[in-house]
Amino acid sequence: MTALVLDAGALIAIDRNDRAMAARLYAALENGFDLRTHPMVVAQVWRDPHGRQANLARLLHAVDVVPLDDRLGRAAGLLCADTDTNDPIDAAIVLIAEPGDRVLTSDRDDISSLLDATGTEARVVAI
Repeated sequence: MTALVLDAGALIAIDRNDRAMAARLYAALENGFDLRTHPMVVAQVWRDPHGRQANLARLLHAVDVVPLDDRLGRAAGLLCADTDTNDPIDAAIVLIAEPGDRVLTSDRDDISSLLDATGTEARVVAI
C-alpha cells in the first residue's frame, strides 16, 4: 500500500491546529494512503509531559511509527556519509519510504537529494 511519509513539519502543523494540514492528512487516509514516520520525528515535536498535545496525540494513533533500530540507524548514517549531509533523521525518513510513497516535507531539497541517492521511487511533496 502507498504511504504518505511524514517529516516533522507535518506533525508541527497538526500540533498547531493547522486545519489545512489536518484536511490534507484526512484526505490521504480517505484515499487509501497509510501515514508513516519514525520515532525520532516524533521526538522532534513531542514536548508536553502533561498530554496537552491532543491534536498530535490523536494523529499519532493513525500513523505507523516505524521502529528505529540499529540497522536503520547505521543505514541512515551511511546515507548521510554518501550524500555529504548531516541529518540522520531526514535520512531515516527517506529509508522508510517505499516505491510509490510520497514524502511530505518542509525540507524538499534535502529529502529529494537523499531520495535520489537511494534510488527509491518515491515522490517529494512540499508542505
